[in-house]
Amino acid sequence: MERCPASAQAALGFLGVITFINAWNDYLWPLIVLNDPRTYTLQIALAQLNGVYGTDYSMVMAGTLMSTIPLIIIFFLGARQFIANISAGALKF
Repeated sequence: MERCPASAQAALGFLGVITFINAWNDYLWPLIVLNDPRTYTLQIALAQLNGVYGTDYSMVMAGTLMSTIPLIIIFFLGARQFIANISAGALKF
């Protein structure tokens, strides 16, 4: 089996990172499908922290920080693919 060219690998790596970020931040579909509060995703649980009469902002900010840490890790692991994709699309005159 042949390997993909370097530019295709960079594009597929970029697509993988963007797809992961999109799936991680998905809110509407899990809200519709999940019925049990024990199986809620992190984004739904964060939305549940907003109360009718008040919001504990320290809890919301801590949850938001915890939800962004995996995204930051995945982005830095895939940063090499981003740079390769940018340099593969550069034009030389």
